[in-house]
Amino acid sequence: MSLRSFTFGAVTSVVLALSAAAVTAQAADTEAVKLGFAKCAHCLPMALTPDLATGVKIEAINFNSGNDVLTALVSKSIDVAQVTYLHYITALDKGFDVVAISGQVNGGSEILTAKGIDLKADDWAGLKALIADRKAKGEPLRVAASRGNAQDIHMRGAFLKNGIDANKDVQFVNIPNPSDHAAALQRGEVDVICTVEPFASQIRGSGVGRHFTLPYDQAAGNLTNLIVTRSDVIKEHPKAVEATVASVVALVDKLKADKGAWIDTINKYTGMDKTVAAEALKNASPDYAMHKDSTLAIAAMMRDLKYISHDVSAAAEKNLDYRFLETVTNKPKTELGF
Repeated sequence: MSLRSFTFGAVTSVVLALSAAAVTAQAADTEAVKLGFAKCAHCLPMALTPDLATGVKIEAINFNSGNDVLTALVSKSIDVAQVTYLHYITALDKGFDVVAISGQVNGGSEILTAKGIDLKADDWAGLKALIADRKAKGEPLRVAASRGNAQDIHMRGAFLKNGIDANKDVQFVNIPNPSDHAAALQRGEVDVICTVEPFASQIRGSGVGRHFTLPYDQAAGNLTNLIVTRSDVIKEHPKAVEATVASVVALVDKLKADKGAWIDTINKYTGMDKTVAAEALKNASPDYAMHKDSTLAIAAMMRDLKYISHDVSAAAEKNLDYRFLETVTNKPKTELGF
């Protein structure tokens, strides 16, 4: 080896060593965030956020339902949670410390009827007549959902708007895990169900149930997913929260451009055929904005439905924290749903 080449090689080695040390130090300084998400078509792509994260190490953890994710957040088992607007309002009603920091994906709800229920799509008059007939016979229509999730509230809101009281006119059946919804319909345990994608597409595809309506004609519209954290996480780890929001924004942009990875993720976590997964995405809308006016309307509707006991509208507006979205997207909050 020549002196020149030796010198160059030595310098290169020193530079590489210093660079490696810098990378190691940076990696050691990178904060870690535990992020929980539920098992539904529009929730599952949160599993892709670790690969999209810069400046934060995200550990994405899958839960069966949004209720489980919210419980993990308030018990401080995780730092950031994908829940729904409805969970956000419920949490505020219970006095939990939750702060919304981004939207994610909306849609995903569908009301379906079991075999033997002869109703055309959106035939609300027919459904009301069926409910009245069953009540008269002392055999109330059995209507199922996972109590407290977005689909449950969407359904109750749509029912109320069409003159049906889900607490008095039908027999409500709570099936906590949406993956059990198809089996309940197939066994004839329920007559009508409001479930989430991809389970709705699975039910239609298998012939176990038929489409009745997408329950978006109520205060929540098709709003579903919201990314939330706690005030202590924001106070102690603001940069990690900002980097996590950046990964969610990158995810939403990715989902709008290419649904392939989304379909693969649904297939991986649910074992459902990719055809079912692709069908499910017809009822999903990626959206990182947080919709303030609709959030307040949801809070009012949930109080009307007696799902919450307090007026949480002030807290619901105050705890929508747009700072991170504004920084990441370089947009004012007036363009982000405020």
